[in-house]
Amino acid sequence: MLHSTKSRKPDYLGFGLGLRIPHYDEILATRPKVDWFEVLSENYLVPGGKPLHYLERIRANYPVVMHGVSLSIGGTDALNRDYLKQLKALADKIEPKWISDHLCWTGVGGLNLHDLMPLPYTEEAVKHVVSRVKQVQDFLGRKILLENVSSYVTYKQSQLTEWEFLAHIAEQSDCLILLDINNIYVSSFNHGFEPQDYLNGIPIERVQQFHLAGHQNCGNYIVDTHDHPIIDPVWALYEKALKRFGSVSTLIERDDNIPPLKELLAELDHARTIAEPILAKAKAA
Repeated sequence: MLHSTKSRKPDYLGFGLGLRIPHYDEILATRPKVDWFEVLSENYLVPGGKPLHYLERIRANYPVVMHGVSLSIGGTDALNRDYLKQLKALADKIEPKWISDHLCWTGVGGLNLHDLMPLPYTEEAVKHVVSRVKQVQDFLGRKILLENVSSYVTYKQSQLTEWEFLAHIAEQSDCLILLDINNIYVSSFNHGFEPQDYLNGIPIERVQQFHLAGHQNCGNYIVDTHDHPIIDPVWALYEKALKRFGSVSTLIERDDNIPPLKELLAELDHARTIAEPILAKAKAA
């Protein structure tokens, strides 16, 4: 069953930032113009301590969502029930607007590679992931968002494009999509596809959130490092995404080389500057 755009609008949060430790105190002291924060789930899977203390105070003033890196939804190991229990307990505690993770696998045989590994784009892999997403959603009692990852290798066995693979999984499992605009750009550069084809292949009603981030261009390939400012071609692709998908909650990510909060707020203001006339025009049409 597809969800209409109207059913998604109440969950539109506006323009947010990834919550990072160096900014905790400034956020509490200054109440910056941020509509919402995304928290890294694994940083708060603890019974107490400073991280949860700060999170509880910040979420009193801002909506939050949870974003994880450990679900390994495409893995062949059994789903980690202990992790899911911790995730659900945290969600019950902080009441996020939604929970997301990545469309990838992160290890095998109990070994964690600490990376987000791409999947082969096959019908067999679609069925495998769909089954696991349904189990996770049943356990958590809510839909999850799956994010497209950046990639540096492809599989000879792949039968589908990446966007077809993501769309099939979202529709068959009835989950939603966190569309990472930077990751589309990175993968399009690395693999030679047209980014607009990716946007056109994703169901509009499934996209709940955008990610925007920076990367490192190594000449012949790009690495998704999240440690640089967002570049103009990614901003341009974001504009195209807005024209296709409309009012989708937008988030700026920075995971390393974290700058002062004011620099990220400037990027967030730039996202607003791009988005607001597009969304206003769509609303008036």
